[in-house]
Amino acid sequence: MSLGFTFKVALESLVRHKTRSALTILGIIIGITSIVVIVAVGKGAEGLISNEITSLGADLIWIEPGREPEGPTDFTTTLLSNTLKTRDIEALQRKSNVPGLLNIAPAVVVPGSVSYMGETYKPTIMGWSGEFFAKVFDIYPEEGYYFDEVSIKNNEKSAVIGAKVKDELFGESDAIGRNIRIRDKNFRVIGILPDKGQITFFDVGELVLIPYTTAQSQLLGTDYYNEVWITAESVEAIPQTIEDIQQTLREMHGITNPEKDDFYILTQQNLLDQVSSILDIITALLGSIVAISLVVGGVGVMNIMLVSVTERTREIGLRKAVGATEKNITNQFLMESVILTAIGGVLGIAFGVLLSLATTAIFSRVVGVSWEFSFPLSASVLGLAVAAAVGLIFGIYPAKQAAKKSPMDALRYE
Repeated sequence: MSLGFTFKVALESLVRHKTRSALTILGIIIGITSIVVIVAVGKGAEGLISNEITSLGADLIWIEPGREPEGPTDFTTTLLSNTLKTRDIEALQRKSNVPGLLNIAPAVVVPGSVSYMGETYKPTIMGWSGEFFAKVFDIYPEEGYYFDEVSIKNNEKSAVIGAKVKDELFGESDAIGRNIRIRDKNFRVIGILPDKGQITFFDVGELVLIPYTTAQSQLLGTDYYNEVWITAESVEAIPQTIEDIQQTLREMHGITNPEKDDFYILTQQNLLDQVSSILDIITALLGSIVAISLVVGGVGVMNIMLVSVTERTREIGLRKAVGATEKNITNQFLMESVILTAIGGVLGIAFGVLLSLATTAIFSRVVGVSWEFSFPLSASVLGLAVAAAVGLIFGIYPAKQAAKKSPMDALRYE
């Protein structure tokens, strides 16, 4: 019996039982759709973050405290490290130490909320340099102005707030010149940032910027920084600038063995690699969890095929009586199983693409970012391959059971 004839017979059998066939492939469709959506959303997120990091400029360098994390769980330890201090910033600012350094700005994360006249909101509070923030992100207050270096030196309690923070605390009222409370301290609002949405690591509308010196002395009582941002004089100067930074900090910290560094340096490419690695791990983890549904779908295929074998016992006996071999019977039932899962795979990919497009549109509208749709070709190919494998693996047993039936017993079956 030719493969084409076997395919025709198997397809006719499935068409005769449309409802049962449709219910059989439902589990496969759900599994493949989920995999496609997860991979598409993961790739979209990776593309979005990559674009945001790239838009910052290739001349940026980040210095992070603590040892370089080797896995996602190490990032908490890094955030709690206190190895970057004011004397390190002063040493890096000397041209004799780091000739290629153009600008430098330490950053401090301030956990907590802000309040005004009984209204409370929990934004992202950062102790930073207003001028540096403007240069890097090209974002300027739509009302008021940034605090300057004089304000930073004088530990002034000034704040530049995002548009969402302003709306939550002040509504339609004017916020410039008013005092907001941060950790029981009054900060005068001097500027309001536009609602630019999400950029790289934070939402501009939900940001509160204050002088980093004030954050340390007035709010946290610390003498270290959570991060240091640096711009190099040019992209070409970055490698030498990184070497100079490393040498300067090692001298400041008394480190002779580079493996004992209590800081690490990131560039744009380092960040892109880290983001890609983390998202790949998350996508793979979620994909493996979703893949369980394919196994469940495969069990469903096997159960339905076993029921089909029982129902079609007389058909099997008749075919054997007119010359069909065990191999012919096995191939027919295997073909039916593969066709079912293949159809489920194709439909799963189609639904996955549609759902991914819808998810992309929703994220773009709700989050307010340019979230690009990414067609997961690799996931689609993998989905089809897995679907075909499921059809073969879970179709073998029912096919063998059908082939083993005795023609005489099958013809007598009622």
